[in-house]
Amino acid sequence: MPRFIVTGSYTSAAMKAMVESPSDREAAARAIVEAAGGKLESFYLTTGDSDFAIKVTIDDAADLLAGLIAVGAGGAVTNLKTIRAFTSAEFEAMQKKAGQLAGAYKAPGS
Repeated sequence: MPRFIVTGSYTSAAMKAMVESPSDREAAARAIVEAAGGKLESFYLTTGDSDFAIKVTIDDAADLLAGLIAVGAGGAVTNLKTIRAFTSAEFEAMQKKAGQLAGAYKAPGS
């Protein structure tokens, strides 16, 4: 099943609400991921450019993106970024496939 890493940041309004009334943000992330048809594999609060990172498995990226649109529309998060993640075994298979395809490519000027 395809894996995705999603990062994002909380808005100042969301942070104010969390200070006033702490809540389980992992449970909130799990609820939207599961509603979209996926599985939340991990949830981390992070330092740096993003406030959180989640790892999701889901069959259809469009379903994940629909869920993220709903989250973004709620106004509590911003700067959502989604990247596809691959295991080492998947990457090894890609390398083998690249070896099979390499002869079909012609570089400019060749």
